[in-house]
Amino acid sequence: MTTFASDRNLPEEPAAPPKSARRRSREFILQGLYQWRVGGADEAAIEAQIPEMDDFAKADREFFVGTLRGVIQQQEKLSGQICKHIDREFSELSPVEACILMMGAFELNNHPETPYRVIINEAIELTKSFGGTDGHKYVNGVLDKVAALVRPEEFAAKKQVR
Repeated sequence: MTTFASDRNLPEEPAAPPKSARRRSREFILQGLYQWRVGGADEAAIEAQIPEMDDFAKADREFFVGTLRGVIQQQEKLSGQICKHIDREFSELSPVEACILMMGAFELNNHPETPYRVIINEAIELTKSFGGTDGHKYVNGVLDKVAALVRPEEFAAKKQVR
């Protein structure tokens, strides 16, 4: 006789908390940047296609568009900031991790209202969901170094609190 978990009165796993509109936007931005980096899709095609996806209505559209466009427009600056802290050529990074690093660097540069630790934690969570096994550790280390350069006052204040 087969026994199912529900037959054994085991506690149910708690439901994951609902994703914020920004978290959803970051997932869609990652998908768009991946299409751009790997598939060669252009910004207009991505902006037309991604909003048609399931659950996009729950995302922050303004953040999606601004970040997607910003990363693409600032790609040279962002990859330059990242390259100072990586152990290989930027082109040799996994496409997912490269896109997440660029998105994180963009937010660090352009969204001072968002604490740098929040940006890094969001990048880590994206990498855990979509990247390689230990990619989140690499992304954490690189973005931490970028944050130290881009937001030195905030970075120093956080380090003193610890």
